[in-house]
Amino acid sequence: MANIGTFTRDGDNFTGAISTLALKAKASLHPNTKTSDQAPDYRVYAGGAEIGAAWLKTSKGERPYLSVKLDDPSFPSAIFCRLVESHDGQHRLLWSR
Repeated sequence: MANIGTFTRDGDNFTGAISTLALKAKASLHPNTKTSDQAPDYRVYAGGAEIGAAWLKTSKGERPYLSVKLDDPSFPSAIFCRLVESHDGQHRLLWSR
């Protein structure tokens, strides 16, 4: 898995940066007011634009994480990744093909 971002948690929000070959931006995740069970738990923003959404999940090892879908005009298609807390308290945005 490739680390494409690093975030810190501030209450319910996450702030950090995303860095891919096509996108380098400061980004943030903010809680979303859910209107249905399928609605995302968070919205992802970069440069003032919404670039994705995230859903709360729990791993087989009972660790919480965010399942993130990012989409940007510079991407050939949407990418899926996970925002997981690492042992140092940072949150890593991990992408795997």
